[in-house]
Amino acid sequence: MTEKELLKLQYENKCLQKGYKLIAGCDEVGRGPLAGPVVCCAVIMPLNEEDIIEGIDDSKKVSEKKRERLAGEILAKAIAVKVCRVEPKEIDEINILEATKKCMADCVNGLVVKPDVLLCDALDIKTQVPCYPIIKGDALSYTIGCASIVAKVYRDNLMVEYAKQYPDYGFEKHKGYGTAQHIKAIKEKGPCELHRRSFIKNFWAE
Repeated sequence: MTEKELLKLQYENKCLQKGYKLIAGCDEVGRGPLAGPVVCCAVIMPLNEEDIIEGIDDSKKVSEKKRERLAGEILAKAIAVKVCRVEPKEIDEINILEATKKCMADCVNGLVVKPDVLLCDALDIKTQVPCYPIIKGDALSYTIGCASIVAKVYRDNLMVEYAKQYPDYGFEKHKGYGTAQHIKAIKEKGPCELHRRSFIKNFWAE
């Protein structure tokens, strides 16, 4: 195991030293896009040295091809994993921060194996177990990084599928983020069911 990978286990090791055994990591993907759901993942990974997967990092720092491979390895090794999403309509109703918190809590509470403790990227999530929010946790914690990668791959693949249903917007390219091409398409075609109305009100009025 490299020094970098050992460093990514620092928070997990602190939890183990406190007596926690089943450590869940949780992260979200898709808080910023103009369209599509926010997606969260909670995962409990084995932390024996022989089970550590090399190359885990913030999903945004990993190439698409490598993310796909790592996600497969994570899902194969995970003790438990849960992916949840909150749809655009609900995001508009309760706001993106509350939607993200709800999505994360649903993931943690939906794990088939109950964790002893939760490491969460940035947010303090109210669940039945102690939660330790870590700023930039997806880059600093192995377990949160695993959750980040699974959530990213799930959401990206989802947006590629949505692109077939709504071909006017180029979802397969930008995954719902506010690129110039995407904003131009909204202005010309109007929004579809996937668009977050509260996110596009600066340039689109119903």
